[in-house]
Amino acid sequence: MKLPPEHWSEGLQKTDMPPNETAGGGETAVNTSPTQQLPSAPEITGSENQDDVTQPSHDQPVAPSVPSPPVRETWGGKYEFLLSCIGYCVGLGNVWRFPYLCYRNGGGAFLIPYSIMLFFTGLPLFLMELSLGQYGAAGPITVWKCCPILKGIGIGMLLVSALVSLYYNVIIAWTFFYLGKSFQSPLPWSCQAPDYAPLCQNSSANGSKFSASEAFWNEKVLGVVHSSGLSDPGPVRWELALCLLAAWTIIFLCMLKGIRSSGKIVYFTATFPYFVLVVLIIRGATLEGSIDGVRFYLSADWERLQSAQVWNDAASQIFYSLGIGFGGLLSMASYNKFDNNVIRDTLVIAIGNCCTSFFAGFAIFSVLGHMAWKKKVPVGEVADSGPGLAFVAYPEALALLPGSIFWSILFFLMLFTLGVDTLFGNMEGITTAVLDEFPSLREWKRKTIFLAVLCFVFYLLGLLLVTEGGIYWFTLIDAYSTSFGLIIITLFMCLGIAFFYGVNQFCQDIVDMICRCPPWCSKLLLYFKACWVFCTPVLLLFILFYIFMEMYNTPLRYGRYEYPRWGKALGVCMGALCCIQIPIWAAVAIFQQTGTFLDRFKNSLRPLNSWRTSSEQRDQSTEVVDVPYTVHLTTLDFTDLTWQDGGSSEV
Repeated sequence: MKLPPEHWSEGLQKTDMPPNETAGGGETAVNTSPTQQLPSAPEITGSENQDDVTQPSHDQPVAPSVPSPPVRETWGGKYEFLLSCIGYCVGLGNVWRFPYLCYRNGGGAFLIPYSIMLFFTGLPLFLMELSLGQYGAAGPITVWKCCPILKGIGIGMLLVSALVSLYYNVIIAWTFFYLGKSFQSPLPWSCQAPDYAPLCQNSSANGSKFSASEAFWNEKVLGVVHSSGLSDPGPVRWELALCLLAAWTIIFLCMLKGIRSSGKIVYFTATFPYFVLVVLIIRGATLEGSIDGVRFYLSADWERLQSAQVWNDAASQIFYSLGIGFGGLLSMASYNKFDNNVIRDTLVIAIGNCCTSFFAGFAIFSVLGHMAWKKKVPVGEVADSGPGLAFVAYPEALALLPGSIFWSILFFLMLFTLGVDTLFGNMEGITTAVLDEFPSLREWKRKTIFLAVLCFVFYLLGLLLVTEGGIYWFTLIDAYSTSFGLIIITLFMCLGIAFFYGVNQFCQDIVDMICRCPPWCSKLLLYFKACWVFCTPVLLLFILFYIFMEMYNTPLRYGRYEYPRWGKALGVCMGALCCIQIPIWAAVAIFQQTGTFLDRFKNSLRPLNSWRTSSEQRDQSTEVVDVPYTVHLTTLDFTDLTWQDGGSSEV
């Protein structure tokens, strides 16, 4: 049977039927004879008979209407979406990872593979995720109505975001701890602190390389000196536990009202880091030795481009800094208006994020250059990445500046806003996925309880990471949660949209959203189409191959501690848990169909009927949709003008 899509829906109740049909307890189905079930033309066109059809009988009780769940929210303005995405993408990795990778992989020469990976991997995948979310107006799980066999991709995104959120808020807890200690004079990680002043004097006399900030990090913050490894976590550090509780409380309060509240908060959290970076660059430019740090950051070593490691680092940095495959981008885009120019947003956010990474390198290396000049050591000896840069090297450099308390407070406030914005995106991906699957949870009280339980569970699980051996577990989850599992999820997303859903159909969907697509948009879509079909999958396979090679050949370490085999096996299981959802839910989608295996497979590739009506802005009056199963007719099917005029609807 073929019907215009606005006249049918899935799962209609008997109360939606005309009363003369429900009275007999039967339901009109598509596969019945029209002469037996449908009223005659005079009955339909007559006004008196129409009233009989459309109005319920007084002898029959009318079922009470079921209140519909609260409608989905939308952004208060386009700048809220842009700032939320920029804040989500511009995270801690832009500050503590890109500058280190840049100097390690050839300085200025690293910008060449970085730019290539941006244009052939970052931008296409970024546009794909934004377009999918905006067109479907649904979260990471529900959006796969477009291709039910790929629902496991959404489940995998949900698990990746959960693992990342689990350890990412621990970084915010560390930031809170340092922020509180920054109000002390002298700074407790400086050589002027009572605990470390004698050690600093002895080390300078003996020529040793003692670092007060490193000792403070290991002894006072982590307590890792009291743990022997992964199997010896030790007791919880109560100060960090309180900081972690405060961090989750802030996340809970900010997300309580959904994007209406978080969309306003990003006006501060997304712009404040840029203010701090500008201030740090200006201050760093006035320091002795800063030019040596900048020269070290940008000096080009062209021979490094021959190394596969450099290209892998460029691809992974682009991939992770843009936040692709976590579900956060897809969820935030789902709250956009249907006609939002998604191509423009992709270019602004992605290129702005990469420029921020390059910009942050000047703020980092100008200050590190001053510290190297003051210590009379090469810049390479003080440069670091990850937590080592944010909580050891850079705080030590700030402690050497006049007014170190002010600079320390400013720096850790910047880290806090960077971390909170990224965590907003991850948590938005989780909550949107669940609320779209269970719309009744959008009701205020239920949503409050759901968010409170979710944040409290994350807090309890995160307590393992704030024990004395918590840094070992932190490193393990960080290394494997966003490793091969995330790459596989994104690879299947790209291949599924390109070949299962159809790359031509996907491009047409983008054109439909951009009502007046300018000529440059059409030309860019040809470029993106080539990337989705060939370039991006090939580069993702290269990254995946290199990750497996590195995982096999390189042991996982934290400092001098080498992880045991069972620890690496646990990490591999975490990554496998995320990507194994794809075949599991594909099998579920296939076996939910009927017919031969080939028929089941083909039907599981078809978009669900609700996919095309997910956005009310679309004009579907002229479309005809194949209905592969029984559809119950409603009053509209008998009273519609197309039916009365003898239209093209055929049974």
